[in-house]
Formats: sequence, structure tokens, C-alpha cells
Amino acid sequence: MWQRIYEEVNDPNFVILCAAQDTGGEAVAGPIFDAANATYIQVVDPDHIISSAFNFVNVPSAAWVDEEGRIVRIDEGTYAKNHEIYKGDQTISFGTDVYSPALKDWIAKGKDSVHVQSAETVTSNIRQHTPDQLLADASFRLANLFRTHGYSEKAEHYWEKARSLNPDSVNFIRQNLTLTEEGSAGESFIKLRDGYITEGKDYYRPLDIES
Repeated sequence: MWQRIYEEVNDPNFVILCAAQDTGGEAVAGPIFDAANATYIQVVDPDHIISSAFNFVNVPSAAWVDEEGRIVRIDEGTYAKNHEIYKGDQTISFGTDVYSPALKDWIAKGKDSVHVQSAETVTSNIRQHTPDQLLADASFRLANLFRTHGYSEKAEHYWEKARSLNPDSVNFIRQNLTLTEEGSAGESFIKLRDGYITEGKDYYRPLDIES
């Protein structure tokens, strides 16, 4: 969908930089980009450096950066469209149809778009790091390093430490699930999502875009 939107906009001043947050690296993320025939900028971020910088807790998330390098909008749950997947007799719906039209409005109108956020709103929407979250990020990267070099016990230790220090990071949980047979969108993630809903918690911050 993002490739289709990129082609529809067809504006040399509009750039998509897509960062795959995946410890599997190029081997895992590369085929996904290849299947999309993506012509926008694609990078693989196995240590979740970008998520850490913006303190994103789930994917997909996005920041709009204007031609002067200022962030003018930052959001979570930035799907290009609404999706439905079917597991047995269960239909799982996720995503939104309002985000891509809002993005196109900004591309066309720039600072005059109604979807541009104030500096105060952007600042408030960037989650502030706690000391424990910073330690969690460091632990996550150590876990990845140990796993890469075959030290599975140490990797597991630091994975669990990262999760205990930052239990609200859905990114950490989903990344760990990618190492299982069910993957990051299987039954475990569905239970996680349902638990968030039951507790009245958001695993994405709600979009303040009117449909």
C-alpha cells in the first residue's frame, strides 16, 4: 500500500523512509521489501534504534518531517489502510483508512494542512524516556548481540531484562514472538491485544484524525 501511495503522490519533494524494526535483519526484512517492489528508501534497523529515538512502543509508527527538518506530526498505528485477516472462525481487524488521506493532504498543502500538529502537540506525543526504558533499550541491544553470536542463554537473560524494565513496549514482545513458530501476529499477540483492550490500555495511541 505504501508503494502505491508513493506512486500516486509522485512528488519529488516527498520522501518515504521506511525502517524495518527487526532483529532478523536483511534476511527477514529484505524479502518483504522485495515483495512490495518498493522504490522508496528502505533500511533495516535490527536494534530498533529509530523506535528508541522516538520512543515508539509498537509498529507501524511514523513521523512527518517537513522540508526544514521539523517534525510536524508524530503518530502510532500508522497503517495505510484497514486490514482484515481470518483465523479459523475469527476475523481480526486492524489498521485505519484515515491516515493515508491525511498524509496526502499534508503533502499537497504543507504547513496549511489541518493535520499538521503544533510544536506543543508533537512534543507531548513523543513519549519521554524513563531511566528504566533507557536501560531496557540497552538490554535489548545486548540480547541481540548475544543472540547473533550464539550465546542463547545470555540473549534470553537480556531479552527478559528489557521486557521487565519496559513492560509497555509492544515492540519488544512482538519481536520476541518472531522467534516462535506463530510469529508476531499469532495467538499470543491476539491475547496481548485483547488484554490491552480489557484493561482499557492502548497498544497504539489513538489517531486524532477525523474520518
